[in-house]
Amino acid sequence: MVSQTRKLIIFKNRQRPTDKSQWIVTGSLQSKATMASNAQNNTLLVAAFDFGTTYSGYAFSFRDDPKKIQTNQNWYAGGGSSKLVSLKTPTSVLLKPKEQFDSFGFEAEDKYADLAEDDEHHGWRLFRRFKMVLHSNEHLTKEVTVEDICGTQMKAFPLFVMSIQFLREHLLDAVNKQKIGMKETDISYVLTVPAIWEDNAKRFMRDAAVGAGIDPNRLKLALEPECASIWCETLGMDVKGAVSIPGAQYMVVDLGGGTADISVHEKKPDGNLKEIHKASGGPWGGIFVDENYMKMLGCLLGERALLELQNTEMIDYFDITREFEHKKRSFNSVKTKHIIVRLSASLRDLAKEHSKQSIEGRIAALENSITLTRDKLKIDGTVIQSWFKSPIDMLIQHIRSLLAEAKMKRGQTIVLVGGFGESSYVQERMRNEIPAVRMIVPEDAGLAVLKGAVRFGHNPAIVSSRIMKYTYGTKVLVEFDEKKHPGDKKVWKNGEWWVPKCFKVYRRVNDKVGVDVQVTKMGTPYSKVSLTPVYRMIQENPQYVTDPGCELIGTIRLENSIDIPFEEQDIEDTFVFGDTELLVKTKNMATGKEASMTFECFK
Repeated sequence: MVSQTRKLIIFKNRQRPTDKSQWIVTGSLQSKATMASNAQNNTLLVAAFDFGTTYSGYAFSFRDDPKKIQTNQNWYAGGGSSKLVSLKTPTSVLLKPKEQFDSFGFEAEDKYADLAEDDEHHGWRLFRRFKMVLHSNEHLTKEVTVEDICGTQMKAFPLFVMSIQFLREHLLDAVNKQKIGMKETDISYVLTVPAIWEDNAKRFMRDAAVGAGIDPNRLKLALEPECASIWCETLGMDVKGAVSIPGAQYMVVDLGGGTADISVHEKKPDGNLKEIHKASGGPWGGIFVDENYMKMLGCLLGERALLELQNTEMIDYFDITREFEHKKRSFNSVKTKHIIVRLSASLRDLAKEHSKQSIEGRIAALENSITLTRDKLKIDGTVIQSWFKSPIDMLIQHIRSLLAEAKMKRGQTIVLVGGFGESSYVQERMRNEIPAVRMIVPEDAGLAVLKGAVRFGHNPAIVSSRIMKYTYGTKVLVEFDEKKHPGDKKVWKNGEWWVPKCFKVYRRVNDKVGVDVQVTKMGTPYSKVSLTPVYRMIQENPQYVTDPGCELIGTIRLENSIDIPFEEQDIEDTFVFGDTELLVKTKNMATGKEASMTFECFK
């Protein structure tokens, strides 16, 4: 099903010669969503990538059997004592000494561990869990850096490109084993992103995917909670009944390694979804529990011992982290009175070497909450609960505040998905502390986003409307009106009083917008180059782009003709709202030239 572009038509008086007139008309601009939908006509397969903070993976299905969604079954972790098979692989990248890509996932971690074991890892660089650099980064640019496992900085963007390129090539190999002769032009791609991400972070991911060789016209970004919601409709009656009945309202909490991403949806009678509350959430994912665990080990064994373990005994280091990941997910306060983790001989030797106080001495000061027997560390359940406390406290507090809103009276069901959402303790606390709400945890909650993304790729029109997170607009010059404007704002220009730096609103925060709604303003240029600054604001009614909290997010630069009188050239500024990405473009109707917004942070 191909979505149709909706157009908002509002006519106001047109005023020449300024290009700051107030006439809003429909535009003929195609959005990314429309182009992606057009590409679907040739789609034989939809493939989705879930690029996570801790784990990543892909899934796909063919057009002739879209419900048969396949995931890679062969992500193997080898080395050490923690041999396991996983449906996702760690978001880890290994670079060769000249910063060339070597491997990804478990393979990257295990190879680096083997190199370190033989003291051959010098110059090699391992990067893990670097996606969080895009979360709430107000100063995000393509120059943003992340640290490798040894603390050395590198630009993040190439790592994202390499990661997506690896997943794409791995996927193509898997597909070609089933369908010989499948062309990449037969494939539509979906890349999942958190709904709470800012526009610039989404653009960062799109650019990385294009840099990885994906045709931008065959690429669709999908919001992770929406994908989870779409997938839940395919599950058993207990889940399906809560989300598939027309009029059903429910909250999707996608709890991953880095963030909690929360959206609220309503099922429409036509089977589509609409968003009824703007996306929200925060950095309350599972990695913060991991960090608390490592801090505890640092207190007991010494930070220097852990650091040297990373540098010299990587197999043992990954054993520690992978073992705890399993313990973390299975922990609950009722059945798990304690957990037991193994301390390798190498770690104990390093602790003795770098500390004057024995491990036993440090443990003795903890009042029996932690005990050591030979190589086994026994940790009381109350200690483990304390590691979960901060992120889960903030998550529950936020959910309660959402549920208390008037618009949420019918939305008293929570669907919990994501890798951290599989944690028994997280589920237990949410059920105990939000008792009035029905909570559903679908089977394989960690794959709900990925599988839902495939279904979304087959039918992007299934999400029919979304809620605006910001008020968007441009900077304009308007005629002075003494009833509206303070006298100190006016300036004399071309024989009249004008007010500069006014905020021209195209859409307001909390507005409900259909997918691909276009809002276009037409004006006339007065110079060879038209510069259109694009602003956003969290407030509903901004007056000026100088108001507190108003943010310049990008600029459109369009060259006009000097061979045609400016007053005979029409300029259309068009915003396309309601899709997973913001699109802003300008077109000179006389010359046919177009330009799109360049994000301020990516100039």
